[in-house]
Amino acid sequence: QVQLVESGGGLVQAGASLRLACAASGIMFRLADMAWYRQAPGNQREFVARITTTSITNYAESVKGRFTISRDNAKKTVYLQMNSLKPEDTSVYSCNAYASLTYDHYWGQGTQVTVSS
Repeated sequence: QVQLVESGGGLVQAGASLRLACAASGIMFRLADMAWYRQAPGNQREFVARITTTSITNYAESVKGRFTISRDNAKKTVYLQMNSLKPEDTSVYSCNAYASLTYDHYWGQGTQVTVSS
Protein backbone atom coordinates (compact mmCIF):
# COMPACT_ATOMS: atom_id res chain seq x y z
CA GLN A 1 0.00 0.00 0.00
CA VAL A 2 1.37 3.36 -1.04
CA GLN A 3 1.64 5.99 1.69
CA LEU A 4 2.79 9.56 1.42
CA VAL A 5 3.20 11.38 4.73
CA GLU A 6 3.86 15.10 4.77
CA SER A 7 5.43 17.02 7.63
CA GLY A 8 6.95 20.39 8.36
CA GLY A 9 3.98 22.70 8.08
CA GLY A 10 3.20 25.36 10.64
CA LEU A 11 2.45 28.98 11.41
CA VAL A 12 5.11 31.52 10.49
CA GLN A 13 5.39 35.21 9.83
CA ALA A 14 5.82 36.68 6.39
CA GLY A 15 9.42 36.47 5.23
CA ALA A 16 10.14 33.31 7.18
CA SER A 17 11.15 29.91 5.84
CA LEU A 18 9.77 26.41 6.20
CA ARG A 19 10.87 23.05 4.85
CA LEU A 20 8.23 20.50 4.05
CA ALA A 21 9.00 16.81 3.76
CA CYS A 22 7.04 13.97 2.20
CA ALA A 23 8.07 10.45 3.13
CA ALA A 24 6.95 7.71 0.74
CA SER A 25 6.47 4.02 1.30
CA GLY A 26 5.07 1.17 -0.75
CA ILE A 27 6.28 2.71 -4.00
CA MET A 28 9.40 2.45 -6.17
CA PHE A 29 10.35 5.97 -5.21
CA ARG A 30 13.24 6.36 -7.63
CA LEU A 31 10.83 5.63 -10.50
CA ALA A 32 8.25 8.20 -9.40
CA ASP A 33 7.96 11.82 -10.38
CA MET A 34 7.19 13.77 -7.22
CA ALA A 35 5.31 17.02 -6.89
CA TRP A 36 3.84 19.44 -4.41
CA TYR A 37 0.41 21.00 -4.79
CA ARG A 38 -1.47 23.36 -2.55
CA GLN A 39 -5.06 24.29 -1.91
CA ALA A 40 -6.35 27.29 -0.01
CA PRO A 41 -9.92 27.42 1.34
CA GLY A 42 -12.36 28.16 -1.46
CA ASN A 43 -9.72 27.70 -4.13
CA GLN A 44 -8.87 24.91 -6.50
CA ARG A 45 -5.80 22.84 -5.91
CA GLU A 46 -2.83 24.34 -7.71
CA PHE A 47 0.54 23.03 -8.81
CA VAL A 48 3.56 24.25 -6.87
CA ALA A 49 6.63 22.27 -7.94
CA ARG A 50 7.70 18.99 -9.53
CA ILE A 51 10.87 16.95 -9.61
CA THR A 52 11.25 14.10 -12.07
CA THR A 53 13.06 10.80 -11.65
CA THR A 54 16.11 12.46 -13.23
CA SER A 55 15.81 15.48 -10.90
CA ILE A 56 14.53 17.88 -13.52
CA THR A 57 12.49 20.51 -11.71
CA ASN A 58 9.78 22.94 -12.61
CA TYR A 59 7.84 25.47 -10.57
CA ALA A 60 4.74 27.55 -10.59
CA GLU A 61 5.51 31.14 -11.52
CA SER A 62 4.24 32.32 -8.15
CA VAL A 63 6.95 30.42 -6.26
CA LYS A 64 9.92 30.60 -8.65
CA GLY A 65 13.01 31.90 -6.93
CA ARG A 66 11.53 31.33 -3.46
CA PHE A 67 10.77 27.59 -3.31
CA THR A 68 13.11 24.69 -4.04
CA ILE A 69 12.06 21.09 -4.51
CA SER A 70 14.55 18.27 -3.95
CA ARG A 71 14.52 14.53 -3.43
CA ASP A 72 16.51 11.95 -1.53
CA ASN A 73 15.98 8.57 -3.16
CA ALA A 74 17.80 6.73 -0.37
CA LYS A 75 15.34 8.15 2.18
CA LYS A 76 12.36 7.98 -0.20
CA THR A 77 11.62 11.58 0.69
CA VAL A 78 10.87 14.71 -1.29
CA TYR A 79 11.37 18.16 0.20
CA LEU A 80 10.04 21.63 -0.45
CA GLN A 81 12.20 24.42 0.89
CA MET A 82 10.06 27.54 1.11
CA ASN A 83 11.78 30.88 1.64
CA SER A 84 10.47 34.43 1.77
CA LEU A 85 7.01 33.16 2.58
CA LYS A 86 4.05 35.42 1.86
CA PRO A 87 0.53 35.41 3.31
CA GLU A 88 -0.75 34.24 -0.07
CA ASP A 89 1.29 31.06 0.35
CA THR A 90 -1.12 30.01 3.10
CA SER A 91 -2.58 26.66 2.03
CA VAL A 92 -2.69 22.97 2.69
CA TYR A 93 0.34 21.54 0.90
CA SER A 94 0.01 18.01 -0.45
CA CYS A 95 2.54 15.64 -1.88
CA ASN A 96 1.87 13.78 -5.13
CA ALA A 97 3.65 10.78 -6.58
CA TYR A 98 3.32 9.71 -10.19
CA ALA A 99 4.46 6.13 -10.62
CA SER A 100 5.93 5.90 -14.11
CA LEU A 101 5.58 2.12 -14.35
CA THR A 102 1.88 1.92 -13.50
CA TYR A 103 0.75 5.44 -14.49
CA ASP A 104 -0.86 5.84 -11.07
CA HIS A 105 -1.08 9.01 -9.02
CA TYR A 106 -0.93 8.96 -5.23
CA TRP A 107 -1.63 11.73 -2.74
CA GLY A 108 -0.70 12.47 0.82
CA GLN A 109 -3.06 13.92 3.41
CA GLY A 110 -1.47 17.34 3.38
CA THR A 111 0.16 19.68 5.85
CA GLN A 112 -1.09 23.15 6.74
CA VAL A 113 1.11 26.16 6.10
CA THR A 114 -0.10 29.47 7.48
CA VAL A 115 1.78 32.70 6.87
CA SER A 116 0.76 35.73 8.91
CA SER A 117 1.36 39.28 7.75
